[in-house]
Amino acid sequence: MSTGFFVTGTDTGVGKTTVSCALLHAFSARGYMTIGMKPVVSGQEDGVWQDVEHLKAASSVRLAHELINPYAFVEPIAPHIAAQKTDIPIDLEKIRQSCEKLLAAADVTIVEGVGGFMVPLSLSGLPGERYDTCDLAKVLGLPVILVVGMRLGCLNHALLTACTIKSAGLKLAGWVANRIDPDMLQPEANLQTLSAWLDCPLLGVLPYQTHPDAQQLAQYLDLSRNGLFFT
Repeated sequence: MSTGFFVTGTDTGVGKTTVSCALLHAFSARGYMTIGMKPVVSGQEDGVWQDVEHLKAASSVRLAHELINPYAFVEPIAPHIAAQKTDIPIDLEKIRQSCEKLLAAADVTIVEGVGGFMVPLSLSGLPGERYDTCDLAKVLGLPVILVVGMRLGCLNHALLTACTIKSAGLKLAGWVANRIDPDMLQPEANLQTLSAWLDCPLLGVLPYQTHPDAQQLAQYLDLSRNGLFFT
């Protein structure tokens, strides 16, 4: 039996890749064949797309790069702008087909979104012609895991994102608190508030690390909360 999860975040830079890789390591440690997917990435560093390489390194199944990452843009800009500049439209059906192949090859597929949950992906902004990462998640139809970057403003961002996920008819499988700001005031009070307000299980609280080690951070994830995950 295979399953998959769509990992989104409250914003850009909240640790989606770290959490996605930690999930891959956590499932692998339990004996499951895993693979990560980054449908759209923008921002090349030293000739490679770091997020994609991290996901590939954390995966136990090896498949063609173009399946794992169908769309890659060099400039670190919004993907719809990058798509417009390069005249390469992002095709959600192409991504869906790639994801289906990954799901067929692994026990667990972790799909990492881009930016927040409503980042534009289409070249057109006209009604009926526009689509975003929310639409991508709907096309894939996977349960969603929300990464909350623990910093000032995270309460509003987390609750708005959770509301949008549920309004889209998607299952919010759980959330991960990622301590990205070591100087955040009242972090425990914020955690308690989110735990009370988010109607889904807290899957783990990742401690702050200057250089995040996803394999080490995997130990902080609970994959069996509310029976949603493998045991």
